[in-house]
Amino acid sequence: MNNDIAEGKWKQMLGKAKTAWGELTDDELTKAEGRADRLTGLIQERYGKTREEAEREVRRFFDANRNL
Repeated sequence: MNNDIAEGKWKQMLGKAKTAWGELTDDELTKAEGRADRLTGLIQERYGKTREEAEREVRRFFDANRNL
């Protein structure tokens, strides 16, 4: 998985990310800029997950949405 999603593609994925992680704000998701490391950190903090759990979620999310 590429750690950086192109800006345009991330904008398309924002709606799906909001659905997947409803507790993250629009601002937080926008600032993540499609970077897996940033998104992982946000999920880890907000949901109290381990780093590994958050990384798995992000990896699954990007894999499921790579064809947008």
